[in-house]
Amino acid sequence: MKKSDKKIENAIREALTTVCDGALESVSGFVWITHMVNYDAFPQSLRIVCVFDTDEALSNAYDAKQDAYFYAAIEKALRGVNIKLNKLPQQVSFDTEEACQRTHAGKWHERLAKVSGRLH
Repeated sequence: MKKSDKKIENAIREALTTVCDGALESVSGFVWITHMVNYDAFPQSLRIVCVFDTDEALSNAYDAKQDAYFYAAIEKALRGVNIKLNKLPQQVSFDTEEACQRTHAGKWHERLAKVSGRLH
């Protein structure tokens, strides 16, 4: 990883940690956030996954329009570190621990490989 890529990675990580901390306090069922990126195609390759504990918690979050909360919080946090995403709804997705357990036996690295396979 190039030195410039490491700087961007740290900025993304710090921005998403801020989003995560806020969501843990205000969004029921939310548990963690992660990201994948191909720096050769940055920023359009950045993918962010917001993870909930159960399918029901995610469904409730959608019903309460909390996906919009995540889009706004992520956009604001990334803008604060000078990163602008032009296709935010396509670059942010939502998932659940329950779904990962059901389809990938809890192996997040396998589940997220599908997301990271679409980084270009």
